[in-house]
Amino acid sequence: MLKTQIQQFINEHQNNLQIGKEEIGYLEKHQDTFEENIFYKVLDSKLRFSDAYIERSDKETESLIANESFSFLNQSIDYLKKHKNEFIFLESDWLQLIGVDAISLEADDVFNTYDVMLGLKLQKKYQSLIREFLSNNLHGDHATFDLLFSHEDGLWNLNFALNDVDGFKEDISFNEAYQLIYHLLFQLAEIAE
Repeated sequence: MLKTQIQQFINEHQNNLQIGKEEIGYLEKHQDTFEENIFYKVLDSKLRFSDAYIERSDKETESLIANESFSFLNQSIDYLKKHKNEFIFLESDWLQLIGVDAISLEADDVFNTYDVMLGLKLQKKYQSLIREFLSNNLHGDHATFDLLFSHEDGLWNLNFALNDVDGFKEDISFNEAYQLIYHLLFQLAEIAE
């Protein structure tokens, strides 16, 4: 899946291909599987989600509070602890690359963590691989995750605490948080392949 998605992304952006460290690492490891030399510019990781669609919504009603611009992602994620009734929804073409439609973030009132919620496009047969990957890559005193396959959508509903992801700090920005999540999910997509 990942190779196909990356090849499609390369084809669509070949005149102005910009890729990040995850994609560069993948291309270097698998250069013999791609048909030609690939010319690219290194993407500044801070700009990965510059074209993202971002919403702030009410947790209880899921109604839209406001659409936000990329600059909103520069705020610290503690915004969510100050606005406990809100969650942040982000869609990006980059997420399509790793088999994710969108990622939502919210503050958990009970456990005082930042919850990540997403739908993961992997076949049901990957359940044990996903569980093993998350068990090995989420860290913390009580690192847990919720994983449930939806037959209706044909994807995995995955929830985990951002606090348990390597590199997490309480003072990171939304942009840094989404980059950490992307990195983790890219690794999972690579292992699933």
